[in-house]
Amino acid sequence: MGDPRGFLKVRTRRELAERPVEERIKDWFDVHAESGVQPWTQEQAARCMDCGTPFCMTGCPLGNVIPEWNDLVRQGKWEDAYNRLSQTSNFPEFTGRICPALCEQACVLGIHQPPTMIKNDEVTIIDQAWELGYVKPLPPQRLTDQTVAVVGSGPAGLAVAQQLTRAGHTVVVYEKDDALGGLMRYGIPNFKLEKGLIDRRIEQMEAEGTRFRTNVEIGKDISWDELRDRYDAVVVAIGSRVPRDMKIPGRELDGIHFALDFLPDATRRVFGVKPVNDITAKDKHVVVIGGGDTGSDCLGTSIRQGAKSVTVLQIMPKEPTSRPDNQPWPTFARLYQKTTSMAEGGEYLYNTDSVNFVGSEEEQSKVTIEDSATAEGFVADERGHVTGLKIVNVAPGENGPFTRQPGTERVIPADLVLISVGFLHPDTTTLVDQLPVELDKRGNIARNDKFATSQDGVFVCGDAGRGQSLVVWAIAEGRSCASAVDEYLTKEKSELPAPIKASQRPMMLPR
Repeated sequence: MGDPRGFLKVRTRRELAERPVEERIKDWFDVHAESGVQPWTQEQAARCMDCGTPFCMTGCPLGNVIPEWNDLVRQGKWEDAYNRLSQTSNFPEFTGRICPALCEQACVLGIHQPPTMIKNDEVTIIDQAWELGYVKPLPPQRLTDQTVAVVGSGPAGLAVAQQLTRAGHTVVVYEKDDALGGLMRYGIPNFKLEKGLIDRRIEQMEAEGTRFRTNVEIGKDISWDELRDRYDAVVVAIGSRVPRDMKIPGRELDGIHFALDFLPDATRRVFGVKPVNDITAKDKHVVVIGGGDTGSDCLGTSIRQGAKSVTVLQIMPKEPTSRPDNQPWPTFARLYQKTTSMAEGGEYLYNTDSVNFVGSEEEQSKVTIEDSATAEGFVADERGHVTGLKIVNVAPGENGPFTRQPGTERVIPADLVLISVGFLHPDTTTLVDQLPVELDKRGNIARNDKFATSQDGVFVCGDAGRGQSLVVWAIAEGRSCASAVDEYLTKEKSELPAPIKASQRPMMLPR
């Protein structure tokens, strides 16, 4: 039992201090100035009310027993807190940094006060555990004679691999990129998730017995059917990487790219790896279409690369600062949250739709640029390179979700346009050709509640099966998929935990 009056004694929520903007935009390190245990860490944890019905746990796909480790943080019992946290989560250093904290939105205290700092407690526990030497390899006590191939090394792939390795199976993880981590490695900037956090987990997994193969693309270097013949089971954890495109006039111009063609190269440059697409925002007017987390990442990355200006377009209106009536507690309310990148500069334009890309003087002459100051350096390029984007204000309409507002059209300068409007489905081209699996109506790999595909011995977890989602859902799916694969291999009920079913959908939807 925690302090029953803790939430009354400490009513103010503390956040980790961030480094000054003018300092952090000059490097690629974590934006926070504080980490680890702070003078206020334990008193903040004491705000947890240890509810009789802990709704925070219903908000967490992993089923983290949050009140228990909150109270252990309050008491400074770091080893006990780590042991409790690690029973339900493989990689709390990832979720503690990049998860949108579904649990905090469900915190009972959040009804009338700022919610408990669950996310910060989580990352503090695991950081302390690493620093104090509590995190150790956990190799299996005995090995089975069963082998598993895991395709993809994102959070789902790593979670399923670690669980199956600890169960005694021989697991090999295949990754098509030159480094492990999936989109955590090359999709999320280093200033949000430093890559050393991934590297030390890989070292732990290797010490436990998991084997890794990088620069191997299944379907090309090894066929899918050959992989199935080699192993007793195959887990597909390839993520959902086919981007949603924008079919508007001028899309064929140079200088228009998907966000995930841009972000990986930034990380590669940080670590001295040769860029693949060699896209940079340096000295350019950058327009990011899409105002979600990936759009925010493009903003922070462009600022660090030395962009002249960055404009982020969002077709939706600006989110409210307080919970709307139609998003009651404990659902995930879509509230305005200023990201660290938004605090660094750039401009967000809400209620704004894209009309067409501009790339010639003829196109440019059709519109008037209202603010000449923002048009500095806006010169038409006859070589077919994008020079601007025509946009228009939108409002809710009777004939659809949005109605364009006449008279609001204008052109903004754009030397580089980054499309960040989500993903459609996984890239299953070679999989369907070589090891035909059924797909669902959205193009994801179809599976039953046991994560099994239509092909015997082939399983799928993470975004490849559920669609684009969150890292916490990927880890939860990886853990549950591992339990299902273990049962398939041993023909017995698995002792591995299974926090969710493949068909389970989130009770709370993130922004």
